[in-house]
Amino acid sequence: MEVRERAETDVASLDKYSPRATSAEGVFMEEKLDRIVEVIVHVDGEEPVVARAEDTEFRAALDKVVDRLSRRLTRQRELRKDHRAPPSRDRAGQG
Repeated sequence: MEVRERAETDVASLDKYSPRATSAEGVFMEEKLDRIVEVIVHVDGEEPVVARAEDTEFRAALDKVVDRLSRRLTRQRELRKDHRAPPSRDRAGQG
């Protein structure tokens, strides 16, 4: 599988961590012996989530980026949840 195809499928799989993600951009760079991958995921109503990794191969760097993005998107989703307790039925009948 070509690196571009793999990047598209891996980034598309991030949708399960953040269904509000609207788009993603990937940047592939080479600096001497290092391959650098940076992915920016745009989430509806929030700041974009950016992850960057470097390795000797693009595939390894891409795997690192996807792992970092999945952790960040999961954390962002958990922080966004409403933590208020639902109204109790006992209290609703009083008054």
